[in-house]
Amino acid sequence: MYPTWPLSLPRSGALRPFVSPRARRTVRCAPVSISTKRGDGGTTGLLFGGRVRKDSARVATIGAIDEAQAAIGLARAEARADRGGADIDEELTGLERDLWVLMAEVATAPRNRAKLVAGVSFVTADMVDGIEARVHELEASRVAPAEFVVPGQNRTSATLDLARTVVRRAERHAVGLALGNESSVVPYLNRLSDLCWLLARAFEEEHLMARSGRVRAPRAKE
Repeated sequence: MYPTWPLSLPRSGALRPFVSPRARRTVRCAPVSISTKRGDGGTTGLLFGGRVRKDSARVATIGAIDEAQAAIGLARAEARADRGGADIDEELTGLERDLWVLMAEVATAPRNRAKLVAGVSFVTADMVDGIEARVHELEASRVAPAEFVVPGQNRTSATLDLARTVVRRAERHAVGLALGNESSVVPYLNRLSDLCWLLARAFEEEHLMARSGRVRAPRAKE
């Protein structure tokens, strides 16, 4: 399991975030040019070798995960400016870094899968379990109402809902890629979308219900 630190969110009391070990790791990188011109012909390189078309299902899946990472980054930027948002910064950073692991796994041809490293370039069951445990924790805190809600109660919850939909799109692409039973990419994305939804609700003072009316977000016990 991943370590946790105290988290203070609106209406969420003593919730504790799931934080990936990657959230705190510092890596030194040598300067490189991002303009290689090797993709001008419409192909891109895979991890450990090989090239595929940029409109292939594999690259589309990587792109969707990349978009999900950026969407979570937008939510993280909004959360920092929100009341109580600073404490969730590390949790969202860990999730963003986890998505690099997903992209590495998807960017590897099946023949090179044996070269992947657990938790670095392929998704582990522990990574999925960590997010699932966080989901259950938020559910137990009763931050979410019992029916669908209308997004947009505030900027932070809205960006988390947007991130959820982008994660869902990445999941659909990953399902279409048929990565196989040995891959945990799809389960991870599935749990991550649930987590984004719950975090969005945790940032709401009240929920605007899908059918009618508003429900005050429950206060955590002191």
